[in-house]
Amino acid sequence: MKTLRQAKCGESLTVQRVTGEGAIRRRIMDMGITKGASLYVRKVAPLGDPVEITVRGYELSIRKEDADNIEVTP
Repeated sequence: MKTLRQAKCGESLTVQRVTGEGAIRRRIMDMGITKGASLYVRKVAPLGDPVEITVRGYELSIRKEDADNIEVTP
């Protein structure tokens, strides 16, 4: 399964699963990234960190470590 970290700029994706444990998983879900949410990858920094996405109508920057915990499909 593809993670958000592997996504390219301009892709529209759907969240399939949020992995991770405890506070990390809870923080990701509190940002609105839950199963079934639509994401649009706006920008990826030159070194890949952070990834800027649009989710639920707002823009959000995600670190690489957090992006690894978000499984997505096109």
